[in-house]
Amino acid sequence: MDAETLLRELESRGSAQTRKTYGRHGVRGPMFGVSYKDLDILAKRLKTNHLLALELWKTENHDARILATMIADPAALKAGELNRWMKDVEDHVVGDAVGGVIARSRHGKSKADKWREAKGELLSYVGWSITARLAMNDAELEDEYFKPLVEQIEKRIHAAPNRTRYGMNGALIAIGVRSAALRKLALAAARRIGKVEVDHGDTACKTPDAAAYIKKTLAHRKQQAGRKRAATK
Repeated sequence: MDAETLLRELESRGSAQTRKTYGRHGVRGPMFGVSYKDLDILAKRLKTNHLLALELWKTENHDARILATMIADPAALKAGELNRWMKDVEDHVVGDAVGGVIARSRHGKSKADKWREAKGELLSYVGWSITARLAMNDAELEDEYFKPLVEQIEKRIHAAPNRTRYGMNGALIAIGVRSAALRKLALAAARRIGKVEVDHGDTACKTPDAAAYIKKTLAHRKQQAGRKRAATK
């Protein structure tokens, strides 16, 4: 299947209501308004297809670009490609999707380290978004890598740009559930930070309390582990 054929299918799956919802979340540019449920269905059907992902990205269509991030091959992602993708990003929804691909690639740590320090709100947000994914999924990184980031979040979060604050809060939560040692550090920082104010615009989105969310996530994991043990008996 080629990009042109996929665009026609995406158009057939779009809706005015979904376009309206995406618009409230800050999505810009052309879009059909395809739900993530339908995008997931298409991604599972297409599987990993990096060349098609690159073609979908070139269409500049929001839905096509989100689908591109779902079928792109992180292992095949070149530095030049991801830089071009990020240069094209105009909103945090697509930025977060691109960050997800980068976090699974060999470029994850280097881009997170660089983009966290970016002056631009969107790029710094993506840097922290990648950091959160590294905390959750990259077992090869040492806990020591994340410790200074907790201190950095505590010192800078309230003065950071709006969306960057949200990314930093998410990173603190992810770091807090990574290990017991980091949990203690993150919880202490979260208590000192207090409430994090983020303007989510005309949406129902809320900024989670980091300490409460860390505890809730760990309780859920413990419950799941208990169910698995019970199922094996």
